[in-house]
Amino acid sequence: MRHYYPNDTAIILRAFKLAQDAHEGQYRASGRPYITHPCVVCDILIDLGFDIATLCAALLHDTVEDTYVTDQQLRDEFGEEIANLVQGVTKLDKLQFASKEEEQAENIRKMFFAMAKDIRVIIIKLADRLHNMRSLHYLSERRQQAMAKETIDIFAPLAGRLGISQIKCELEDLCLKYLDEEAYEYLSENIAMKKEERQSLVDTVIFELSKMLKEIEVVGEISGRTKHFYSIYKKMKNQGKSLDEIYDMTAVRVIVNSVKDCYNVLGSIHATWKPLPGRIKDYIAVPKPNMYQSLHTTVITNLGSPFEIQIRTKEMHRVAEYGIAAHWKYKEGAFEKGVSDKISWIKEVVENDAEEHKDSKEFLASIKQDISLGNEVFVFTPKGAVKILQTGATALDFAYAVHSEVGHKCVGAKVNSKLVPIGHVLENGDIVEILTSSNSKGPSRDWLKIVVSSSAKTKIKQFFKKELKDEHIKNGRSMLEKEAKRRGFNWSQLINPKALETVYRRYMFSEIDEMYASVGYGSLTTNQVLIKLIDYYKKHVEKVVIDGEVVYKPKQSSKANSVIIKGYDDLLIRFSKCCSPVPGDKIVGYISRGRGITIHLAECQAVKTLEKERLVEAEWSQEVTGASFSASLQVLCEDKGVVFADLTKIITNQNLPIISFNARKDKNHNIVAVFAVEIKDHKQLNQLIDKIRSYPNTLDVFRTTI
Repeated sequence: MRHYYPNDTAIILRAFKLAQDAHEGQYRASGRPYITHPCVVCDILIDLGFDIATLCAALLHDTVEDTYVTDQQLRDEFGEEIANLVQGVTKLDKLQFASKEEEQAENIRKMFFAMAKDIRVIIIKLADRLHNMRSLHYLSERRQQAMAKETIDIFAPLAGRLGISQIKCELEDLCLKYLDEEAYEYLSENIAMKKEERQSLVDTVIFELSKMLKEIEVVGEISGRTKHFYSIYKKMKNQGKSLDEIYDMTAVRVIVNSVKDCYNVLGSIHATWKPLPGRIKDYIAVPKPNMYQSLHTTVITNLGSPFEIQIRTKEMHRVAEYGIAAHWKYKEGAFEKGVSDKISWIKEVVENDAEEHKDSKEFLASIKQDISLGNEVFVFTPKGAVKILQTGATALDFAYAVHSEVGHKCVGAKVNSKLVPIGHVLENGDIVEILTSSNSKGPSRDWLKIVVSSSAKTKIKQFFKKELKDEHIKNGRSMLEKEAKRRGFNWSQLINPKALETVYRRYMFSEIDEMYASVGYGSLTTNQVLIKLIDYYKKHVEKVVIDGEVVYKPKQSSKANSVIIKGYDDLLIRFSKCCSPVPGDKIVGYISRGRGITIHLAECQAVKTLEKERLVEAEWSQEVTGASFSASLQVLCEDKGVVFADLTKIITNQNLPIISFNARKDKNHNIVAVFAVEIKDHKQLNQLIDKIRSYPNTLDVFRTTI
């Protein structure tokens, strides 16, 4: 650390000390102290060359979410910049969500808003996710599948969109290991079997290329590599080929000093070996959206199968490996000039979402489309400017990519000098000229079926919202009043200022008419508004969601008063999330440095790893009243009838609030249901277990952790 940041070790050590103290007594699923995680995240970011603020935020990134440290404390001790980065990475842990999908969507939505303000938020998040994926084998199969799916859908494509290939490739391979273990093992074994054969071919190609470079007097570095498993897996899937039919598993890379040298080397290669038609790609003249630049060619040699060769400069190679991170200027604490234009798509994603108020499913689908790479078409304006659109884009998409007004006034197009309709699908290399008319009254609703990009769809919808705003306001209010009445409420009792503020904050409204207009237009549902207003109205307790666990904090009692620590008074009492003890369980206390006493189940696995001299006797008070606790159960059922409804009915008949409920099918096609409930004591929990056990479809039921 001192070698890389000789003048800033003091603040990094302060961040480390606070993180170490805050995470005292916390352990990863691996059994290792939790502080090891932020340290690894920080180490990944050091390799990427980021600044002190980013490294400090990496060390502190879980403190506000999982410990006693507050946002204000970070601002006081480390300043606004570091605190804002930590806040950007922190999950939305104090809100209720209707489903796991909604929770995932809202956390990703928050992350994108934070990214739009400071791209370093996602860099920290990617490093965080990389370490979590490296240690995924310690988690349950259900959590492995969920995290791997989210990673392959969101985080790996994000790393790719930002050009950080090192992180992208490792994330993809780790995901493949958990999402299709059989394919991963097959690739691992079969690629290893032919390693010597491939290396021999690579060595020969490198030797031939070295002679070529010497002949044309170009200095360069040549290396070969096997492509990562997931890229090979995708080719097999997409092209319906076996591993033996994938001929470009290995690529040779030539790194030279100048752009001129790149083209000279390409010419020499094509003079020696025949290029495969359609496989020459010039990403130097037309860079990828993630700033990647290189020349690619696949050639047919006399050495065996066709071979891919990539040619780039040293600077291009640095950007290819580190992406956006390669443009970070440490001394200035900012990105190089021009980089903001390359990541403007992030702000566009945020602005589109703010306009449309998509639900969880729509938002996640839109995000996946916006961050995907590899499905683009490169088309040109008549003046030679490049527009990168997604595959399937039409002439109308192109018009909206030029400007909103060009799109609104579009009446036709010319593609390669030929007249085409606005729905004409564009192909790579097309030269597109948009025809407009000042007499055009604007888009029709049918246009939403013609465009494919989320950006174009948003611009068309914005047009209709503005044109019919008064009518939308009137209809929106009427719809909300009717739906509120149907649910047993008067609209007037729900719209107090504080309740409305929860809706404004979520959907970025500044006044009630904006909310009415969005409902009237259809970009926001009555349910999206009412669920927040009714929750606010009915709420009697504060609910805090932490890593899928909901802890209820009653207003007139405290869980801390329910435990007696022998020999200690007036200490802060915390309940461990790893085992969730409830009254009646055998418990033990652990004295944490600066954090009071943490209560664990006596048989908790984490207790075995704690320092024995800091364990203290603990017991439940005889006067535990009013306090509520969370407990989690796993139920294995035969898939007969309406199992979900039956289990829910059993729980609600016991008058127990359900905190969370998830279900899946196992390999034997039985249903595995995991749910958390709010209970008062061990007796109540055992009664629930007995009721579930007596349910005819139940094969097994046991207590677990969330």
